[in-house]
Amino acid sequence: MFDGLGWLATALFAVSYFCKSLRSMRRVQALAAVLWVGYGIWMNALPVIVANTIVATLALYSDWKQPRLRNANSTQPAPGS
Repeated sequence: MFDGLGWLATALFAVSYFCKSLRSMRRVQALAAVLWVGYGIWMNALPVIVANTIVATLALYSDWKQPRLRNANSTQPAPGS
């Protein structure tokens, strides 16, 4: 049964490359990584747990940070223009 968790995580990672937006791709990859963490816990495989915790964290961080970067880099007209 838990092997299905690993296969589902693999399928989600593959599907993430068909997402139309970067935001969707990052979220799907984060979800897949969380599933891999669960699989790693079940298998008692520390490298799988650590690697996918890093992947999920980076995916969610970049998803959260990206809109803020766009807003900070947007050009706004000077007051009184």
